[in-house]
Amino acid sequence: MHLAYPAVLSALLFCTGLYGVLARRNAILVLMSVELMLNAVNLNLVAFDVWLSRAAEETLHSGQALTLFTIAIAAAEIGIGLAIVLAVHRNRGTSDIDKLRDTAEGHGPDDSGDSEGPGDPAAPHGPGTDTPATGTAAEKAEATA
Repeated sequence: MHLAYPAVLSALLFCTGLYGVLARRNAILVLMSVELMLNAVNLNLVAFDVWLSRAAEETLHSGQALTLFTIAIAAAEIGIGLAIVLAVHRNRGTSDIDKLRDTAEGHGPDDSGDSEGPGDPAAPHGPGTDTPATGTAAEKAEATA
């Protein structure tokens, strides 16, 4: 088999994985896209190893050995990645990357600061109190100082 066939297939797999990483919002689909990119690299490693071993007539097969290490690292990465995604989903209730980014930056619905005045039932509670926090930000800063 000619080297161009697995190289083209590998390029297509890698581009598909790159599109999935850049376009998807679900963290699990992003992890699957990363795995697709790693498999494209593995296909390239094996194809070039076979091609170079035919050309040089050596039997070292270092590309195939490196592929085994890449598969082991990918398996560990997906295990840790899924554990992190499940922990974040349990804590935040979503695995949508855009929503997680907004809540990490403080632009989520709870941190918007759009309270409608005193007595707002959705207003956050002050530290150590059972009543909703009221007043402006300057009054809150004086109360905590």
